[in-house]
Amino acid sequence: MDTRSNSHSLAFEVTHRLVLSIAIPMTLGFMTTPLLGLTSTAVVGHMGDPQALAGLAIGAMLFDLILGSFNFLRASTTGLTAQAYGRRNQHEQQAVFARALISALGCGLALLCLSPLLKAAGLRLMGAEGAIAEATATYFSIRMLAAPAALANYAILGFVLGRGQGGLGLLLQALINGINILLSIYLGLSLGWGVAGVAWGTLAGEVAGALAGLFIVLGGFAKAERPAWSEVFSRHRLAELFALNRDILIRTFVLIGAFTIMTRIGTGFGAVTLAANAVLMNFFLLSGYYLDGLANAAEQITGRAIGALYRPAFDRGLKLTTLWSFGLAAIVSAFFLLAGPWLISVLTTSPEVRQAAGTYLPWAAVTGLTGALAFLMDGVFIGATWSADMRNRMLMSFAGYLAMLAVFVPLFGNHGLWLAMNAFLLFRGFFLAMLVRPRADQTFRAAQ
Repeated sequence: MDTRSNSHSLAFEVTHRLVLSIAIPMTLGFMTTPLLGLTSTAVVGHMGDPQALAGLAIGAMLFDLILGSFNFLRASTTGLTAQAYGRRNQHEQQAVFARALISALGCGLALLCLSPLLKAAGLRLMGAEGAIAEATATYFSIRMLAAPAALANYAILGFVLGRGQGGLGLLLQALINGINILLSIYLGLSLGWGVAGVAWGTLAGEVAGALAGLFIVLGGFAKAERPAWSEVFSRHRLAELFALNRDILIRTFVLIGAFTIMTRIGTGFGAVTLAANAVLMNFFLLSGYYLDGLANAAEQITGRAIGALYRPAFDRGLKLTTLWSFGLAAIVSAFFLLAGPWLISVLTTSPEVRQAAGTYLPWAAVTGLTGALAFLMDGVFIGATWSADMRNRMLMSFAGYLAMLAVFVPLFGNHGLWLAMNAFLLFRGFFLAMLVRPRADQTFRAAQ
């Protein structure tokens, strides 16, 4: 086949409008996720019990550690779908989704069966005791019931993002998190269920989102393009998917592990500091989700350009998403520096936690800037399915993070902990950015 003529026929123009048409809806959708975290923290924080808030923080971290390790379901689906979309191959798009959904439901059911063992191991890992352990166990046990639906939502969102359907992604994220927020407030505060109410609200949101997403995605499939089961379970395609998922799994597990280590070290500083860090981590997550819309635009445009074998779109997409990422990162960091004290007072009524959170606020506020390049490069490498590079550079960054922790935590305590986290974000971004041009040259040259 003449790849040059093929790439010409599949060429597309990358404009600011295209970038923002994907980024803005997904930014709005993802912004509802940290709002969920803020709501959960506020609901439990207004109980005035630092131990309950600390238990919520540990329970949420354990759940993210386990379920977040399966983020490869979302990432690989986005990259493979975007490349099939770039080739305008609707048949393969359906096959990619089928493999992702089957994998998601299988993994979700396995996690559900293993949840008692995972809970026991998690409590021991985090060193939670007494009332903190009780709150953690309550939250974790209820949330794990949502594992199959939550992983199905990974596959659904990955497919939607791969096709550049930002509006649909916004709808699904708003549905999941909207139900979650409303029920968390109602069950947690109005009915007085506390931590359990927050967890049940999350369960309801995930199930509703999965059902709605399946109805919309499956309803949009053309019967004429439906793949046979032999194609869905093709040995070649499954081997390719396994290698991709394996690399992203390692990368994601190391990433979640870095956050888990931060929480574990924070536990040693006492309940007040741990609770303050939990409040501030919401600011970090809010910054990340705020910038993830642009990372998703990079995923879709990068994958589509590689599928179409069209280098100009790749280069233009990289330039525009970088410009927007750093501009918005500066805005979000300035916002948290200015509005952070007020947000802290909204999230917790405990004077001790408010004071501690205010002390460490600047570290959390600048994570938007220190993490901007890392978030963007994740999007580029996911869309290009350069998974081995993502894995290797994450391991390098994690080694640097551990070294920073070993040096600065003994010297500066919790300040050192936040310093190491910001350095980790910088390591991730720069290590990946160094590889973009060489890998792009290699990929497009090999296709010619």
